[in-house]
Amino acid sequence: MEENKLAGIIKETTETKLGTLEWKKSPNPHIHLKDSSANSPCATQCKDKTCVTVCPAKVYEWHGEKNSIVVNYENCIECGGCRMLCPFDNIVCDWPEGGMGVKYKYG
Repeated sequence: MEENKLAGIIKETTETKLGTLEWKKSPNPHIHLKDSSANSPCATQCKDKTCVTVCPAKVYEWHGEKNSIVVNYENCIECGGCRMLCPFDNIVCDWPEGGMGVKYKYG
């Protein structure tokens, strides 16, 4: 019986798994870009926009018409992938204030 439960978990999509999470939105952003100006490395040097493609929760959105990245901090699942993979070290990612952020409940 435990194997069937595990098989169901493995076959679920990322979007389905994200749908099982609960958030308490912090009133203060816990993620931001060190430089979000038009001259930032995101706008001038980063060709791949790694944070946009890697983040499973779609925290980062590239707006080409504005030549900028929008940070939707309230979507964050606190995995830290964005900060580890940013080639320009332009992401500041702290833990949300006490009791805020994502609440994992799988199992």
